[in-house]
Amino acid sequence: MTYFTGKVAVVTGAGSGIGRALAMGLAKRGARVAISDVDATGLAETAHALDALGATVRADHLDVSERERVLAYADEIAGHFGVVHQVYNNAGIAFTGDIEAMDFKHLEQVMDVDYWGVVNGSKAFLPHLIASGDGHVVNISSVFGIISVPTQGAYNAAKFAVRGFTEALRMEMVARGRPVKVTCVHPGGIKTNVARNAGQVDGLDHDSLASSFDRVARTTPDQAADAILRGVEKGKARVLIGADARVIDLLARVTGPHYQRLVARFAGKAGL
Repeated sequence: MTYFTGKVAVVTGAGSGIGRALAMGLAKRGARVAISDVDATGLAETAHALDALGATVRADHLDVSERERVLAYADEIAGHFGVVHQVYNNAGIAFTGDIEAMDFKHLEQVMDVDYWGVVNGSKAFLPHLIASGDGHVVNISSVFGIISVPTQGAYNAAKFAVRGFTEALRMEMVARGRPVKVTCVHPGGIKTNVARNAGQVDGLDHDSLASSFDRVARTTPDQAADAILRGVEKGKARVLIGADARVIDLLARVTGPHYQRLVARFAGKAGL
């Protein structure tokens, strides 16, 4: 028996990366899982892997930025399983480029998925989590929700917003006596396709950006999922994933806003 045994857990962005690893980790711990993604091929692959484990799984195509669809999806999952205990708002995208060079649509696209997708999932499932009597919201932010860096203005904005939203939600659940725990996750560099699937402003080389990310991404999705699930089981308010995340968190704590000068200087010398 584990914290997850018999629980119904919802995972968005489960077609690859951390989302797939979370779904697999939850199933191995005895949970029933509802997975979703906009990537139909990746979603089918995750569903097949879960079937091979003998897991109870439901897979749905879902764009987390479509609020009405997410609201309907939450009711469908609750109706299908009879209860929902946990939701992992993991789906996300990235876009690289200076704010000066970005179109408004680029900023909006990242916010729609990375921030509003989290809000949509949290709000849609919250009544069901409360009704379960043992709910848990797990929202994926980033180390870029702890510090900002040049060329990641859209991603920074979304992930800082996720952090603020999630921390407020946690306090509200405690203050109102709701039976729902809330965890905010800050991954460092994870070996996923997020960089390869990311967009960028004109003039930046996509393959070069992806290769640079691959060189600094030290943590595997399985390691990330294990860290998240350990944190969830312990009811942690915040989970840092990877040595790089812990170093960045320490940098922000020790230097305060002065980290911005250090990062700007490094970025300038590195041509970032």
